[in-house]
Amino acid sequence: MEVAPLSNSGSPVVPCLHYRNAPAMIEWLCRVFGFEKLLVVPLPDGSIAHAELKLGPGLIMLGSTTKPENEYTKLMAQPDEVGGRETQSVYLVVPDADKVLARAVAEGAEVLLPIKDESYGGRGFTCRDIEGHIWSVGTYDPWRVS
Repeated sequence: MEVAPLSNSGSPVVPCLHYRNAPAMIEWLCRVFGFEKLLVVPLPDGSIAHAELKLGPGLIMLGSTTKPENEYTKLMAQPDEVGGRETQSVYLVVPDADKVLARAVAEGAEVLLPIKDESYGGRGFTCRDIEGHIWSVGTYDPWRVS
């Protein structure tokens, strides 16, 4: 299988998230995890049609949940609609997981798995953001050759 070359050397895998209050979550994700806004497309009602946030060479896309639902959003559910569980999560590689943990807790994240040194290398934790999505954060970098 061939993957088209990327112009910016970023990953061809881009997680996509939906939030009820996407404008507030964009600010939260930038403050807590260190994302930078690349593109934010607001709608007249204040919701977000599409946003791209960058962290190092990585990227996530996000938008507001929409009502009425469209064909794509009918496939999605918010964590609180399915008992707070997720079938996927995002892992962030950071230089200092302890600092990110302190910011996350200060900004209302719920720590699900406490910070610890992992047997396979790195140090990390898992938390739930303020809308319920699960994030794992750590210093383990699967791209770095040991």
